[in-house]
Parts: sequence; structure tokens; C-alpha cells
Amino acid sequence: MTADATPAPEEEPSLPDDVWEQFARDTERAIRASAPKEPSARARMVARRLREEDERAAAEAKRRWSGRRGSTGPTAWRSGSTDAAERRLRRRGRLRAALGILLVVLLVLVALAPGRAWSLVTGKGWRHGGSAAPAPTTLPPETVAPTAAPQPVDPDVPTLKRPFAGSPAADWQSGPAAIVLPEAAAYGTTGKARVAAALKEAKQFLVAANLDPAVLAGGRPDAALALIDPDGGTLARIERQLAHPAKDATSDTLFSRFGPEVRLAGDTVKVRGRMTVHKGSYGGVAIDADYTFVYPVRRTRDDGPSPEIARTIVRRVVTFQVVDPARYRRTPPGTLTVSHWDADIGNSACGIDDGRLHPEFASGPATAVPSGAPTPSGPALDPYDRSKPIDDGRHGCGRLSRT
Repeated sequence: MTADATPAPEEEPSLPDDVWEQFARDTERAIRASAPKEPSARARMVARRLREEDERAAAEAKRRWSGRRGSTGPTAWRSGSTDAAERRLRRRGRLRAALGILLVVLLVLVALAPGRAWSLVTGKGWRHGGSAAPAPTTLPPETVAPTAAPQPVDPDVPTLKRPFAGSPAADWQSGPAAIVLPEAAAYGTTGKARVAAALKEAKQFLVAANLDPAVLAGGRPDAALALIDPDGGTLARIERQLAHPAKDATSDTLFSRFGPEVRLAGDTVKVRGRMTVHKGSYGGVAIDADYTFVYPVRRTRDDGPSPEIARTIVRRVVTFQVVDPARYRRTPPGTLTVSHWDADIGNSACGIDDGRLHPEFASGPATAVPSGAPTPSGPALDPYDRSKPIDDGRHGCGRLSRT
């Protein structure tokens, strides 16, 4: 038996353990990095939103193109639709719908009631309705003579609820509160206290002569007469004219008294004017009162809920005197000397000389006018114009530009 003398091959030496561990770790990291990953929830949401925006933009572009098939020009470039843009489009759509409804309603109002539609547009209240208009702005008291007539007012039909509609007097103050006294001061030998007392007496006279409800209804102006100096002769002349009115009587230029055919519409009289103090003619103090009174009236027999309303406008100028007691007989306490008075009366029938006011209405006179009565003539005068003297061609039976 022969033995094999060829030596056996030697085994390859194995890798150290730390090398194998490092190899395994590197391989695992490489596999993890190269393996496909599941997208996160936020990534999926962003991707979905981008797809939806692309789909909306494509649909919007398709809609615009389909609506412009007749056009052969290039389509304008527009950015893609966003949520904000979509919200703006929805708001515009709602606004167009609302404006369309409003336009339809306005057209219906114009067709059915043009006056009300215009009132809604201008905000000046309804012309023929009894609805209350916005509260007017009250003018401050008049302190100096105006330089022009009041601005024109939109014409309007007065009603029982709005008797001053269409009149500049709508912005005037009302009643006795509109007669604001100037500050008293001493003049010569007349002390401040006496001037202050005379101003109060002058206001009392104006109120009693022009605002007393009993006097306005045609009653005797006893309260006003009690304020006139009884010893000067003026009081006796006025009382004679009241008792026996005649064509040349001037009682209606001093007192506002209406005939029985009309009565005041409501309890408001608008007043505007001023009172001034200066050196008098009898060594004392003179008080000039210049006021315009606006009276809304209705026919006495018209008791309906919507009577026809007319307005009479009376401007009165009265001069009171406080004499120098050292040179003239002292005026009795609590009275004044009335040295001058005049009036400009707008809307009172001509030819009726009974010392009362007789307003005319749009539908005709409220009382019978005597035959042969003068017809209003001459240039139309504005009874609200307080910028001119009362005797500047304004006497007689003239025409009025407005009431």
C-alpha cells in the first residue's frame, strides 16, 4: 500500500468579526436609504391640493374658452385659481345678484310711485305721504341782518304731520324760544337793569301779539295791549282800530289774528329774527324787533285725517322806546312806548279789511273775496327774504314766489 505524499491545501483565513459587523451596518443603511418611502400625511394633503388647483384651473380655462368660441384672438394669460380667488368670485356673484334685485325693486317703485322712489334715492322723505322725514337741522339764532333770501328748498306738499315741508322755515326754531334776547347794557342815562327789563317786556309783547293761541284764533290781544304805555295816545288808536277795522286800519300789521274759516294746523309756529338795542329818539333806548312768523293752517270745516295745508308768512318790524325819565314823562313800570310798527304779510286774501288774516289754499280761497278786490300783480316776491327793508316796494297786493 502506497501512502499519498501530496500535502493537503491550506484553509483561507476567515474575516475578523468587527469587519463583518461594520459591513452589515453599512449595507443596512444603504438598503434603508434606497428603499421607496410612504409619503407623510402632510405631503399627501399638499399633493392633493395641488391636483385640485390644477383641475380647477383647467376647468376654468375650459369654461372661458367655451364662452368665447366666437373670438379668434388670443386668450389672455391668467394665473391659476386659488382659494382666495374663488372666494372673491363667489362674493362678486352674490353682489351682482343683490344689485339686480335692488334695481328691479327700484324700477317697480318708479313705475308705481315716482315720488316715493325719488324720495328714497335723495333721502328727503316722501313727497305726498304722511311719513315722518328725518329731523331737520335747526339754524342758530339770527344775530345780524341776512344778506340774501334763504336758499331754494325742494318743492314739497305740506301735510298735517309735516306742515313745513318745502319751506325754509322747516329749519327754523319754534315758538317763544326762537325769540332770543341780546345781552343788556347801559345806554346813556338808562341803566343795564332797565334795558334788561325792557328787552323782556318786548319779548312778552311779541309772544302775546303773534303766538298766543287765543289771539291766533281771532281773540282780542289783551295781554299785548297791557304792555303798551296807556298815556302816549298809541294804545287808544290801536284799540279803536281793533273795534272798528277799516281799509286804512293797521291792526293786522301789529297782531296775528286769523279769520274763523281757518285754524292752526298743529301747535307749532316757526319764528326767525333778531332784536337789537341802540340809542333812542327820546334820550333813552330804542329796541328794534324784526321777526318773521310762519303759520301753517287748515280749513276749519276740514276735519279729515289728511286736510289741505296752507301757510301764511308774516314779517313784523316793531320799535319800542324807553324814554329818558329826566327829560320826558316816565313810562309806567312794566310798559313800553311803541313808536313804530309795520308788517309784510304773505298769503292773505286781498280786499278783506277786517284786521284778520285770510289764507288762500291751492284749491282756492277759504273765504269769499269781495267783488272788485285787487288781483295780485307785480314781480313775485319771496316772503322768506329778510335781507331787504320791509318798505322796499313790498306793500300792496303782490304775488309770491313761494309759501
